[in-house]
Amino acid sequence: MDFYNLLINVLIFAPSTILAITLHEAAHGYVARHFGDSTAYMLGRVTLNPVKHIDVIGTIVVPLVLLVATGGRFLFGWAKPVPVNFANLRHPKRDMLWVAVAGPGSNIVQTLIWAILAKLLSSTSGAASTYWFSVAEAGILVNVVFAILNLIPILPLDGGRVLASLLPAKASIAYQSTERFGMVILILLILTGILGKVLNPLVYAAVTVTYSLFGLQ
Repeated sequence: MDFYNLLINVLIFAPSTILAITLHEAAHGYVARHFGDSTAYMLGRVTLNPVKHIDVIGTIVVPLVLLVATGGRFLFGWAKPVPVNFANLRHPKRDMLWVAVAGPGSNIVQTLIWAILAKLLSSTSGAASTYWFSVAEAGILVNVVFAILNLIPILPLDGGRVLASLLPAKASIAYQSTERFGMVILILLILTGILGKVLNPLVYAAVTVTYSLFGLQ
């Protein structure tokens, strides 16, 4: 990928990626506060300021390297996790589920908003409309990837928190003890290509359904 194409891809993907990360993390903090834990709020993480959520390596360096290496075919990254003290929640095991699904839930909502914007722009013309239509399409893809990836039942991903919340108490405690191996497992799944084989069909299906629902091509 030459510099010009890289710049175009960054300009197209950056708006939705920044919003996807910011709203995802802020949603965790907001829901945690609603259920009794103000840790994220006190640390200034319940905010729409993307600077508060960006991790230099995970949010900027890794996605850029993957963008160059794969030509945009595979993107992966992470933000600074919003701190949540689950012990402060009024019903820790039950409320953990709602805190966890808040992040992917925000991405699903954003997917729908970007799809609406794309539909509105599809009947317009001009350079600005073409650019923002591309941004909206990127927004659909980015948020679908964020939602599905984070719902994988591996701790510390949100899907792992959901599973820990739903399991019986003893099984949940045992499962939560695997969290220290979670990122290693995730990296191995990425490097071996297993994650892509599982994730890509799900992302393709979700994007296809979204386009169909909103009459996009």
